Amino acid sequence: MPESGDLHVRPAEPGDAAAIRAVHEAAFPTRLEADLVERLERDGDVVVSLVAAREDEVAGHLLLSRMEVVADGRPRRALGLGPVAVVPPLQRAGVGSALIRGALAIARATGEEFVFVLGEPEYYQRFGFSAATAAPFASPYAGPYLMAIAFGDAPAPAAGTAAYAPAFTLGASA
Repeated sequence: MPESGDLHVRPAEPGDAAAIRAVHEAAFPTRLEADLVERLERDGDVVVSLVAAREDEVAGHLLLSRMEVVADGRPRRALGLGPVAVVPPLQRAGVGSALIRGALAIARATGEEFVFVLGEPEYYQRFGFSAATAAPFASPYAGPYLMAIAFGDAPAPAAGTAAYAPAFTLGASA
């Protein structure tokens, strides 16, 4: 397994598919996240797919997928972050953070207005995610674990809706 200092973040390539699946299966107790990644790819909902790798060895993976977000009556450009996976020996070594920072930089540079995440607040707040930013958006996932980060100078919306890609609501095996 590579040392965390030897890793670099790069866009996923078609030849990475088996390694990406293996990373998700190693990082999570079930195959649900690995199946979700494949379904998002198959459905064409993946906007950004990044890996943390050394040479040909993939040690981490992250997806950004398209979301349907409406704020104050108009559609907004938004992505959902996740799943994020890192092989167990390199968890808590900065690999996931590097993937997230890379993904957020891409989202900002490509004109996205929001990135949403469903996860542990204590972890994601360090990147600028906030439950308060997500609070105006009706979602089946609303609550303290649904967070968002907003890019740009637009005022916070008064109300809206946020829907993840169908693979999230239908289940990875559907």
